[in-house]
Amino acid sequence: MVLADGRGVVAPRPLVRPRAAGLVLAAGAGTRMGVPKALVRDADGRTWLSHVVEVLGEGGCEEVTVVLGAQAEIARTLVPAGVRVVTAHGWAAGLSASLAAGLACFLGDEDLSRADCAVITLVDLPELRPAAVRRVLGSAPCAKSLRRAVYDDAPGHPVVVGRDHWAPLLRQVDRAGGDRGAGPYLRRAGCEPVDCTDLGGGCDVDSPPRG
Repeated sequence: MVLADGRGVVAPRPLVRPRAAGLVLAAGAGTRMGVPKALVRDADGRTWLSHVVEVLGEGGCEEVTVVLGAQAEIARTLVPAGVRVVTAHGWAAGLSASLAAGLACFLGDEDLSRADCAVITLVDLPELRPAAVRRVLGSAPCAKSLRRAVYDDAPGHPVVVGRDHWAPLLRQVDRAGGDRGAGPYLRRAGCEPVDCTDLGGGCDVDSPPRG
């Protein structure tokens, strides 16, 4: 579609890219790690939290929200400037509680509720790359999007959840509880798999980095 400007010249309508907002689940206690993963630093001293926020930003997310839980007061001091923070008070109940807290924030926040999709990932993916975020987002993310990265046919992150799915997904994770997260809903709703095997970075890490 084209528009005529004030001089009668026909000009193309500017393309408006759908808004993508990142959601980082970083509330767990990191029992096997020995410390909450939101507090972990790599061998160079950089936090995993800073890494994943940067990856989401470079991958196409216009803003990022982090869900904290265990040792939230300390973890909050490590959150990069300009990033929203949500505290999942029921984080000890499992991953579903953290995801529910994030989704509730997206639905209730005036700015976030206008985003076309949420790009959901975990804090303990220190090898995750912006290219994986861009690939899963695709060329035209929208309110109906439902896509997730797969690595060697195993489901992983990030997961792109369009706005139309937020409320039903929240209802599902509230009912399921525990560590089931979004998996049952994604399978039932026909989530599109996006192969990211060649990009690596899909495995969560449960042991401290060597340094």
